Amino acid sequence: MNLEARLARLFAMDDATWARHANPWSVWTRASALPLLLAAVWSHAVLGWGALVPVAVALAWIWTNPRVFPAPRSTDSWASRVTFGERLWLKRARLVIPRRHRHAPAVLTALSGVGFVVSLWGAIALDFWPMMTGLVLCLLAKLWFCDRMAWLYEDMAAADSDLRSWVT
Repeated sequence: MNLEARLARLFAMDDATWARHANPWSVWTRASALPLLLAAVWSHAVLGWGALVPVAVALAWIWTNPRVFPAPRSTDSWASRVTFGERLWLKRARLVIPRRHRHAPAVLTALSGVGFVVSLWGAIALDFWPMMTGLVLCLLAKLWFCDRMAWLYEDMAAADSDLRSWVT
């Protein structure tokens, strides 16, 4: 099982949760998760161990976000296609992923991970520029990954009527 599938399992992403996460509000507000987490970590400069409270709130938001919004009335949006592509990507060990989609998502996930580590280190060390550099790298890589997921879904749906039916 790959890292992304393990995280999906940790997040208990069942069919109902994925349906809710296809709501564009869920996708776009999810982008607030890392800045909130970094601000919470940074707050240790003022709050000391009390910073664990905002860190816990930020982590709760990360877990809760895909569950907060209702399933969208229409899934004919870029954001919904992102979640569809991500579901397919997570099943890549059991699905045939088109050749042009096999490597870029892994590279972008690695870049996002590097950005996350750098930004977290910057927040812990109270070093603003590494935190911001890591945040920008992480978010840009994640947005590019999202675009690749929408593209993956569109390519796979073009060849599979069952996948096309996901868009309502």
